[in-house]
Amino acid sequence: MTDLAIMQEADQRDVADDGTEEAFIALSDPDITLAEIDAVDRIMRSARLSNGPVVEEFEQAFAAYLGRRYAIAVPSGTIGLLLALKACGIGPNQEVIASSYSFREATHAIAVAGATPVFADIDYWAGTLAPDKVEARITANTRAIVASNNNGHPAAWTELRAIAKQHDLLLIEDSTEAIGSRYKGELVGSFGDVAVFDFSQPSALTCGEGGMVVTDDVDIAVALRRLRSHRLEERASVVVSSTPPYQAVMSNIAAALGLAQLRRLDEILERRRLIEHLYYKYVQSFEGIKPPYVGPDVTEVNWFLYVVHLGTRFTRSSRDSIVEDLRLEQVESAAYCNPLHLQRHYFDRGNRRGDYFVTEKVADRAVALPFHTHLTEDQISFIVETMKEASINDGAGAAIY
Repeated sequence: MTDLAIMQEADQRDVADDGTEEAFIALSDPDITLAEIDAVDRIMRSARLSNGPVVEEFEQAFAAYLGRRYAIAVPSGTIGLLLALKACGIGPNQEVIASSYSFREATHAIAVAGATPVFADIDYWAGTLAPDKVEARITANTRAIVASNNNGHPAAWTELRAIAKQHDLLLIEDSTEAIGSRYKGELVGSFGDVAVFDFSQPSALTCGEGGMVVTDDVDIAVALRRLRSHRLEERASVVVSSTPPYQAVMSNIAAALGLAQLRRLDEILERRRLIEHLYYKYVQSFEGIKPPYVGPDVTEVNWFLYVVHLGTRFTRSSRDSIVEDLRLEQVESAAYCNPLHLQRHYFDRGNRRGDYFVTEKVADRAVALPFHTHLTEDQISFIVETMKEASINDGAGAAIY
């Protein structure tokens, strides 16, 4: 067994109360090979660990991968969205429409920018923003739409683009969960005026922490770079220093890891699809849940996590009990989403339970199961069987349709 394999096996273990080791199935586990380790090792032995030429190389490679003109590396998807909003002049007294059923940290950037998040409901099957619900929320103060490719499933980009164009709104694509997915043959990240990616776990491409903002608009790209950071050689420039930066850079270490992962991305996604097929094989026998849905205009989905939806007889509390039962069997799982409009910051600003019926109905019964390339078929069989047994104890399963 190689040192890398030994390390990965050790990471898959936990220690029981009596001191003995028990197998632990983690929610995520990055696909790291010697290619990534060698890439990081080269940087660690170099004279430049901080932001530098490797970051620029990663940016160029990522822009080429998506077919976008510009890519700007940032520390996280949250910071990326914040800088994108700031670069487009969006802030106080302006509204941004977003989904309450989304990656919490990314959407928080709207509030951090000083703008008002205005939530719209989702499509029951896809989990992405419903275009008609978006249009109904547009007001004179609306400046942008932030639409997420939830759990890897692309949003309805054709319809959302038409709405944005009709109302002269900026369309921002949140692809923090969806790298590699395709809508009508095109990669996610190519539909918004700006698109944001996040490279933290459980993303298929991970560099520990980090993100990328992409655009084809040179003015937005220039503004993003100036807001992100100033180059050392620009420190004497009066013009450049007129824009106070956030100093939100990526290190060469993270960029080297990300670049190595990007070069292996097709391989990583293919390995994850094999895990998806194994899940589907065992989930088919479980009548109480529905497997992930793929919309008619979606060419390819690369799931962020393997999310299943419990039958309508289950409650949120019974969903939480199933998550706890899985934990007791050394399987890490989670509620896929706790709706944003019910979280304290947004609840205190007037949102209430019942405001977004579909979001709440789907979120209360969505369970994220372990999804990574190190899972074995026996582990997947065990996860699904354990969940089935837990469902008998915690609620009567019924098809969600």
